[in-house]
Amino acid sequence: MTKEPRLNRRNFVKLCASAAAMITASPRLLAQDGGTVRRYQRTKLVNAQKKPIKVTDLAEGENYLFHYPFVSTPCFLLNLGQPTAQQALLKTEDGRSYVWQGGVGPARSVVAFSAICAHKMTHPARAVSFINYRHKRVNFVDKDKKDAQRESVIYCCSEKSVYDPAQGARVLGGPAPQPLAAILLEYNAADGSIDAVGTYGGEMFDKFFEEFGFRLQLEHRVTNVRAAVDKTTLVMKLSDYCATQVLCG
Repeated sequence: MTKEPRLNRRNFVKLCASAAAMITASPRLLAQDGGTVRRYQRTKLVNAQKKPIKVTDLAEGENYLFHYPFVSTPCFLLNLGQPTAQQALLKTEDGRSYVWQGGVGPARSVVAFSAICAHKMTHPARAVSFINYRHKRVNFVDKDKKDAQRESVIYCCSEKSVYDPAQGARVLGGPAPQPLAAILLEYNAADGSIDAVGTYGGEMFDKFFEEFGFRLQLEHRVTNVRAAVDKTTLVMKLSDYCATQVLCG
């Protein structure tokens, strides 16, 4: 009777160690355990002619916009022009850990993120966008309240939150409490096309709909802003979508 509890405790410790080893060997498990991976409709990214967007169509440093996983939720699509980190360990505002899996495409340089700022949900609208990708060097105040300079950042000029898209939209500066939610992309090597299949990280969609639902209805000419995108979603330059872009830094 006295040996069995010790044996159970020993097995329990071994089980914990095995689980930890599995997470180390496969960081995707950590993302799933964090409860941040969400699968949505598989959606092909297409151009105005409804032909699949290919990685080779994406100019380095250009701001591209598409809507996913809902008809009213904007996302950035970016070709950073260089390989991203293969993995980045990040946390949501409520403390859940997840591992961003890096860019896609032959050079792993193509990334996508929700274009809804994690601070006060600033986002691209038809009239104006205060949030955008800055490929060239900009000035900002980092998390230590020190002056910094960086290129290749997503910059929200509303409250000066700055994100690193090569590190899963990790917060570099400003009041944002978490990274931008990442869009899970799949690259099709056979034809060079790209599918969006889900999200991971800290989604803000419910709060976004509650705050901006009426204006989103008018802007997108829909009655249901929570309607899922169909099998394709249009990719366009942010400059074609927004009348004005506010730049800072």
